[in-house]
Amino acid sequence: MKKSTGRPHRLALSNSAMATAAAALMALSLAGCQNMPALDMQMGSPSAKTVATGSAAGSAASGESSALERCDSPLGTVSLIENVDAGWYTVLTGEYKLPPTANLLRLLVQQSNCFVVIERGASGMNAMTRERALMQSGEMRGGSNFGRGQMVASDYGLSPEIVFSNNDAGGLGGTIGGLVGGGRGRAIASLGASLQTKEAAALLTLIDNRSGVQVAAAEGSASKTDFAGLGDLSGLRGAGNVGGYTRTPQGKLIAAAFMDAFNQMVRSLRSYKAQTVRGQGLGGGGRLGVDGGAPPSQTSAQPASNRRRK
Repeated sequence: MKKSTGRPHRLALSNSAMATAAAALMALSLAGCQNMPALDMQMGSPSAKTVATGSAAGSAASGESSALERCDSPLGTVSLIENVDAGWYTVLTGEYKLPPTANLLRLLVQQSNCFVVIERGASGMNAMTRERALMQSGEMRGGSNFGRGQMVASDYGLSPEIVFSNNDAGGLGGTIGGLVGGGRGRAIASLGASLQTKEAAALLTLIDNRSGVQVAAAEGSASKTDFAGLGDLSGLRGAGNVGGYTRTPQGKLIAAAFMDAFNQMVRSLRSYKAQTVRGQGLGGGGRLGVDGGAPPSQTSAQPASNRRRK
């Protein structure tokens, strides 16, 4: 009879020991999970805020930015007009994955108390139409009061537009890197490639909805320098640990640009004076008449009653 080498026995012991160790590790892991403290969730974190912060309720505002211009009383009602077919809107919602600017402007406008915001968005109008349809179906309780004549007119329309800019300073960094040379030169060139000044310009136009006259227009801007690559220098001899800056969300940049534009508009509206056309009035032909041309009052169709008298 062949003598056993004992290897299978030792292998069995090894597998058994491994199973025991795995069970012990699992028990320790579960115990650690039970003793693990809850996530440190911070509501209202300052690092997550934009310049459009806080809330608004009627004429009252809470937590608004101190940089936002305010009015003692509203100048009228306003609705937001957003051109969803514009190129900037495609960049905003497609590339940056940001919500419509109307959401941002609603908060800024109401917090300023310069206008009363009127709902004219597609989703809001659909909701109001749905409630009126339910009333007409007879399914609403008595006294729901969704009858006619309750919707408020929008005196003005506020139209936003964004101009994006992304100036890359990588060329400068590459030039410096070429002059320095070596490992430091490559690191500085890498830094230059990620050193960017991001800018956004916002335009706001205020239109009188009854006449179609442009009442006011304003431009605002904001910029933020991004040093995302500074951490690449931390390994250089003598450079020290300069750390790194995280990229500022594009949404914060846009919010700042719109607040700047809105503040500029409010300052102008405080000293607003309606434009007048001397001698002609608005739409009366203007003062830049064409030789031989007749004023609109002489070319417009006359009422039928006047034609009968002739």
